[in-house]
Amino acid sequence: MVLPSIMGNVGLMLSGAALFLNALMLLGKVNDKSAAVFNLFVGAFQIIAPFYLIVVSDQSNWVVFENAAVFLFGLTYLYVGVTVLKGMNGTGLGYFSLWVSIICLVYTMAAIVHYHDIVNALTWLMWAFLWLLFFLINALQLELNEFVGKVAMVQSWVTLTLPALLSLTGIWEDLYNIWIVILVSSILYFCGVAYKLFNAGKISLHSVFSK
Repeated sequence: MVLPSIMGNVGLMLSGAALFLNALMLLGKVNDKSAAVFNLFVGAFQIIAPFYLIVVSDQSNWVVFENAAVFLFGLTYLYVGVTVLKGMNGTGLGYFSLWVSIICLVYTMAAIVHYHDIVNALTWLMWAFLWLLFFLINALQLELNEFVGKVAMVQSWVTLTLPALLSLTGIWEDLYNIWIVILVSSILYFCGVAYKLFNAGKISLHSVFSK
């Protein structure tokens, strides 16, 4: 079916937009509440769309498994939006993010073992890392906003927005090997940023492990 494929890619693109705004919010470039409103819009779409795709599918276990992943994004964006707008304590969001991070590792293994898809595996691994960072800044209250903002900014493009756009234009599969290089380069970039912030005293191992 063409419709589910289009809806899935549109959902990925909108997720990229939400993560892009959230990255700017963490970096202090966007007002929290204005970003939160967009999170609610995207979160609602990411709940409705996968539910519809599951209903119209053959509901085989792997189809449900694939579409269920979208709920992770939808619920996260809704949670972020409500938490920010209501001024709630972020610990609940943080521990939910930890749970999602663990689920992402399951999807990473499935990408390797079942789908034999390196790009998908690297993407899920990067998302696991990002949700883990959300746990650290929300549940453990670590001062890592600058680092998390930069990680989220890169991931909003290389794991969501650009893959969605390339899929919609029909050239995604032609860039598979190139995307492996892009994802690995992104991971190396994260390591470089972390090292730079650590040397600048903006990331402290003591603050991390003392929690």
